[in-house]
Amino acid sequence: MSSAVSGVQAIGRKRWTRLIPVAIIVYIISFMDRTNIGFALNGLNKDLGIDAAQQGLAAGIFFIGYLTLQIPGGHLAERWSAKKFVGIMILVWGVLAVLCGFIQDFGQLLWVRFFLGVAEAGIWPAILVLISHWFPAKERARAYAFWMMNIAIASIITAPLSGWILSFTDWRMLFIIEGLFPFIIAAPIWWIFVTDRPRDAKWCTVEERTYIEEGLAADLAASPHEDHVSIRKVFSNSVVWRLTLVYFLIQIGFYGINIWLPKVVKTITGGSSVEVGFVTAIPYVLAMFGLWYNAKAADKSGRYSTHVLLSMAVGAVALVISVATGNSMPILAIVFISIAVAGALAYDGPFWASASRLCPLWWRDRPWD
Repeated sequence: MSSAVSGVQAIGRKRWTRLIPVAIIVYIISFMDRTNIGFALNGLNKDLGIDAAQQGLAAGIFFIGYLTLQIPGGHLAERWSAKKFVGIMILVWGVLAVLCGFIQDFGQLLWVRFFLGVAEAGIWPAILVLISHWFPAKERARAYAFWMMNIAIASIITAPLSGWILSFTDWRMLFIIEGLFPFIIAAPIWWIFVTDRPRDAKWCTVEERTYIEEGLAADLAASPHEDHVSIRKVFSNSVVWRLTLVYFLIQIGFYGINIWLPKVVKTITGGSSVEVGFVTAIPYVLAMFGLWYNAKAADKSGRYSTHVLLSMAVGAVALVISVATGNSMPILAIVFISIAVAGALAYDGPFWASASRLCPLWWRDRPWD
């Protein structure tokens, strides 16, 4: 054990302490700007007369825009530059997030939310590509797991912060204040600390760079190899479509809970904006533990698909029970909502581990035509 630790120290851990924290912070702000609309729903209804159906459309149209740059974002990150692509899109989504605070009607809200989705669409795949350039396969699962905790962390931060902002101002300033974070936090740290590949990083030691490049070369040599992978080949594969369908259905459930949770908590508790913010954060604290321990158990058993199924089943059952308890037993309802959110996030590690096993390595590490 001591030799393993000393070996890691000899290699260096700059990629863990420099890249992953920055990627987490950037995605936390991205997640905040897409989901803070959940705290603005009451204000949108009061000031603009936007009803529940329109609120749902305004929240959901983001994800229509989000479809547009998923594949191009990963492609550009691989063939051009993850650093430059994400760095530019941070600034674009920041402008659109601030614009949400200046909308005057439902139509404007739809357009801004749609283009916000477009701007944020490529961030997730581009960061996945960036991580694949810095972490050999034997480290990548842990790197992805640490980074994907950003969703729970983002919700823990967004909920009380948004509630606090609404305690002294309105929904417009909520959008504007949180929309400034990409400019004052995300963009500076991304451009300063992130580098596309080890060979371009002056801060990366020779030992660490050699370790990474040799590890990546060994991964590629051990896998079936093609210089290029056609998009047609990817889209014609049934495994890709099955994984897409499963992920699509999971995300419907997760974002349905996430976006409407502040309003549900407000209805159940009748608390102030600050109280609603803190109560809304509770489920995500539990979700962090669920994410970690479900991934750990899945690694131990190797039955990744089973752990995806179990976490989603627990989440679904808990959500139904929370609805049944409702206003009559608010504390119990919050407990089961917390379990539901934990289940809705705990699948993440096992799902991506399963996906990485089902799709050939060269699909993930080679450029596409």
